[in-house]
Amino acid sequence: MIALVDVNNCYVSCERLFDPSLVGQPTVVLSNNDGCVVARSAEAKALGIQMGDPWFKLAADAQRWGLQRRSSNYPLYADLSDRTMRLLAQYGQGQEIYSIDECFLVPPPGQAQELLHWGRALKRVVARNVGLPVSVGIAPTKTLAKLATEAAKKIPDTGGVVHWDHTPPGFWDRLMESLPVTEVWGVAERTARRLQAQGITSIAGLRAADPVRIRDRFSVVLMRTVLELNAVPAIPLEEETATKQQIMVSRSFPEPIHDPSLIGDAVAEFAQRAARRLRKENQETARLTVFASTSPHRPGPDHHAATHLRLPIPTCEPGPLAAAARAGLAPHLETGMAYMRAGVMCMELTEVGAAPMIPDTITPQRPIGSLLDAVNARFGSGTMALGRYGTQEPAPWGNHQQNRSPGYTTDWSALRTVS
Repeated sequence: MIALVDVNNCYVSCERLFDPSLVGQPTVVLSNNDGCVVARSAEAKALGIQMGDPWFKLAADAQRWGLQRRSSNYPLYADLSDRTMRLLAQYGQGQEIYSIDECFLVPPPGQAQELLHWGRALKRVVARNVGLPVSVGIAPTKTLAKLATEAAKKIPDTGGVVHWDHTPPGFWDRLMESLPVTEVWGVAERTARRLQAQGITSIAGLRAADPVRIRDRFSVVLMRTVLELNAVPAIPLEEETATKQQIMVSRSFPEPIHDPSLIGDAVAEFAQRAARRLRKENQETARLTVFASTSPHRPGPDHHAATHLRLPIPTCEPGPLAAAARAGLAPHLETGMAYMRAGVMCMELTEVGAAPMIPDTITPQRPIGSLLDAVNARFGSGTMALGRYGTQEPAPWGNHQQNRSPGYTTDWSALRTVS
């Protein structure tokens, strides 16, 4: 058996943990610059609010609905997720962290009733030690565990824990008949349209399909899904995190930026952020893509500036990456364009030192990335950086987050006090 543990409405639950006034209220969490909905409470979903809905379309009805909004606070969510995952790892015989709010666990041996008690214990221990609500689905395969977890979320009588073998007769058959094939883990709209052309519209239809024909007409991945729907384990637990293939740092601006030099400052900052993430993963990059673009939704000419850079040697140092990003993009920018987005993508990633330098070809610069990391770890993120990124001056590309909660667990000055 395999279990999937899912934090219910993760971002909203993190906000409610430190602001109990949000409990029971329709609540949404918004993307960078408070643009679109990226998380919804159950009450907000009941109002018909969809993922990706722009806030400006909801604002007119927010007061009438009693709709609460919060700006995204990703450091807080990541920290609470890390606490949850480390805690859950103590209760499983194996763990795969699938996303910020989901992980697969290998449960201890036991009958259905024993594993139900184990799942309920997981709910209690996470609620007690972290404060977040979770749902648990236990099933023979990862795909079925995902389905069981959705049932645990949506059927109150389950108490948030479902075991595949501990349900009324015919329950799963009826559920699979009623759900569209897009509800299956890993089946997107494009694949669903191709399946529909084959007469497969429901999960039950996909389960009944011939795995070999599915492999021949679609892919081995979808064949494994069919096997998993038939309780045949075909997707193994990945206990080691896969190495990232690319790292991208980008941002949409709150207001248009017309000055190319400011765009250069922005991509230099993004390159430093990317360098920090590379060092965290013990990786280096050999190739950069740097871009800036206007918005198709604003009046005026469209322009997309981009460049692809091969670095002399793979690196994770902030200085060379920032300089390369700025210098590479500069010739492609046009004065007066209303740029609304820019970014840096690192590609051809390798482990640090995996690509040795050819002697006497390039003089390596003295590394400072580890020094910056040490200073920022001791005195707080953003204490030291290069160029404009190292100043406290607000940047025109900075996020506008009017309703961002404090960093309750990530900022010493934001710690809650008890009188």
